[in-house]
Amino acid sequence: MAKYSIVKSFYASSRWIKFRAAIIAERGMVCESCHKLITTDRDAELDHVIELTPDNIHDVAIALNPDNVRLLHHVCHDKRHNRFGGAKGKQVFIVYGCPGSGKTTYVNQNKSRNDIVVCMDSLYAAITGLPMHDKPDQLLFTVKSTYDLLLDQIKTRYGKWSTAWVVGGYADKYKREKLADDLGAELIYCECSCEEATARIEVDDRRRNMIVEYRGYIEQWFEKYTE
Repeated sequence: MAKYSIVKSFYASSRWIKFRAAIIAERGMVCESCHKLITTDRDAELDHVIELTPDNIHDVAIALNPDNVRLLHHVCHDKRHNRFGGAKGKQVFIVYGCPGSGKTTYVNQNKSRNDIVVCMDSLYAAITGLPMHDKPDQLLFTVKSTYDLLLDQIKTRYGKWSTAWVVGGYADKYKREKLADDLGAELIYCECSCEEATARIEVDDRRRNMIVEYRGYIEQWFEKYTE
């Protein structure tokens, strides 16, 4: 069964319908986000704080845990998942900074399951099957073409994603601001000193064999960086 069908079937199950009815009866028809009255049962949504996935949907402590659900108005539920307003409601963030500044960590802590992440390092790994940060120059054209295609889809808000995170160094102010204008994106700077970034690289198992190279990458980034 397709993953989407697993989740869809759960929401149609008798145990979910009974659980939903019990939560509504206990809490009353008031939205826990906007605190306004929910006028019809159809407008009432139970939102999982820890989002349901095909991997955790059979975990009762997540799927059927009263402490893991909030009763929301349908509109508030759509806003929570960035569905409100369709394509126009999609958000785009450009997360930039030097190597080792914590860009990937920031995105992983803030993205949701329906978001897309565009990152050259990740694309290299996906296309080549090589370890992260092993990027053959011969494949740059192919990877860059895929990267540009994804940016075009973000620009036109094509697809059913909720939020797009574009991750990169973007040291040059003019280039990153132009990209932000093209994509209708908000810039997020992961501020980090040269010393802090270097210290992080030195304890990163993924880059331990390339410490000398990454020290150079970090220094080059700060030489090019313009606020």
